[in-house]
Amino acid sequence: MPVFQTKIDPSSEDFARNRQDMLGLVEQLRSYEARAAMLSEKRKPRFQQRGQLTPRERLAQLLDPGMPFQAIYNMANFQVDDPNPETSVPGANVIVGIGFVGGVRCMVFVDDSGISAGAATGTTVDVMTGSMKIALRQKLPFIHLVESAGANLLEYTVELWAHGGGMFRNLALLSAAGIPTFVILHGPSTAGGAYQPGMSDYVIGIKKNGMAALAGAALVKAATGEVADPEQLGGSEMHASVTGLVEYLAEDDAHGISILRDIITRLDINSQISAQPDRVFEPPVHSPDELAGVVPVNYREPYDVREVVTRVVDGSDFAEFKPRFGPATICMQARIMGHAVGLIGNNGPIDPAGANKASHFFQLCDQAEMPIIFLNNTTGYMVGTEYEQAGMIKHGSKMIQAVSNVRVPKITLYIGASFGAGNYGMAGYAYEPDFLFAWPNATTGVMGGEQAAGTMIEVARAGAARRGQELDESALAEQHAAIVELFDRQSTSFYTSGRCLDHGIIDPRDTRKVLGFALQTIWEGRNKTLHPNAFGVARH
Repeated sequence: MPVFQTKIDPSSEDFARNRQDMLGLVEQLRSYEARAAMLSEKRKPRFQQRGQLTPRERLAQLLDPGMPFQAIYNMANFQVDDPNPETSVPGANVIVGIGFVGGVRCMVFVDDSGISAGAATGTTVDVMTGSMKIALRQKLPFIHLVESAGANLLEYTVELWAHGGGMFRNLALLSAAGIPTFVILHGPSTAGGAYQPGMSDYVIGIKKNGMAALAGAALVKAATGEVADPEQLGGSEMHASVTGLVEYLAEDDAHGISILRDIITRLDINSQISAQPDRVFEPPVHSPDELAGVVPVNYREPYDVREVVTRVVDGSDFAEFKPRFGPATICMQARIMGHAVGLIGNNGPIDPAGANKASHFFQLCDQAEMPIIFLNNTTGYMVGTEYEQAGMIKHGSKMIQAVSNVRVPKITLYIGASFGAGNYGMAGYAYEPDFLFAWPNATTGVMGGEQAAGTMIEVARAGAARRGQELDESALAEQHAAIVELFDRQSTSFYTSGRCLDHGIIDPRDTRKVLGFALQTIWEGRNKTLHPNAFGVARH
């Protein structure tokens, strides 16, 4: 196979401009993430007064030093409760990711009680249920470091309550699947939150600070008139000696984390995973750092997706499938950190031949049990008389049919545009890829703002012509601007990630590392033997 020859010149003005624009967006991402950390750490003196670690200190002590940690849902709730991007705080009052505890790859969920006492937002429930679904699919032990004021009753919605039940159902499903679940009660866990320890397999309670009750003292007094002592009502010591809800009683946060790490080590979870093959691989010939300058942040500017691939795959070596047929749709076979993968990317809209090729390629990957990586940069399927008569609906439907039914893992990256049904054919959010990450320049939606506005204006002009009416051009211009703003505001990666329509935004330069981590997580999940039971672990 001929080796792909890069046409990127890192010393060129275009590369420098692209890199400056992309790194500006990465800096914006990091500044948003820092808002949550800084806001939470402002409460550090209060944690110290109570003899506690801060949420980030708890996470740091839990994870194995020097091992990778892949954050997920890092932008959750951004521009949701607070629509102003200048003040909105991402994270949904939680810190979530996949990391190693005692050498075991785990899903870790930390209540960020430094922000609003860890009170749940509407998207907190989405993050919790989404992370549990990943844990269930990838067979990851689920760890929850609990300290939360529960739902903010001043911002109560019936949807929050209704969807919240899924958190406890998922805990039951994890346990029944043979995937252990763990809770450390660092602080209060009341109302619905009391079922976090109640539904978990192992519970560690922290003396004095840990507390679990269906109703806190204030609610008990309001409901029954009883003046309850909080520690007798739901303290860790009471649960360890009276109810049996707490299995392990810890002196403080650090002790509780030490107990949890010890439990995980004793369970010998890694013995459930098949022996791993010896993966020997070469780094890309072209540095992944160059990805910041390869891709323009404006999706209207074309680029060759193979320039991305050559900076991601092992040895920059890939074989292209049917390169002359449907050439704007690029299908490739390669390896990433030793894992054999199929990749599909876009050098423009998807035409009938490209959709046909993609369908064929997906089925071959499924036959070979080869994960598929989707590099989204498409404005959708081609439209117009020529393409309709060429069977665009039929061939596009075949592509969507194939991507819906492949049994192999799917990893999706939004690296440019991902519009309309093109998003569906490229394994967008609704197609439940194993992992879905976005670059900060990504743009997603039914179509671009200019396209939507142009469509609506054409409809208005045609309607006016049929009625023999004249249009107010100034009003039409205002409508055009309003439609563009409506669509474009909702299409940015920060906006969509805030609504949990992906698993988080990543720095493009980290793409290879993120894909390698995801592929190994998937491999371990598919090669782990669980011991499921009928109902999960019930407390007696």
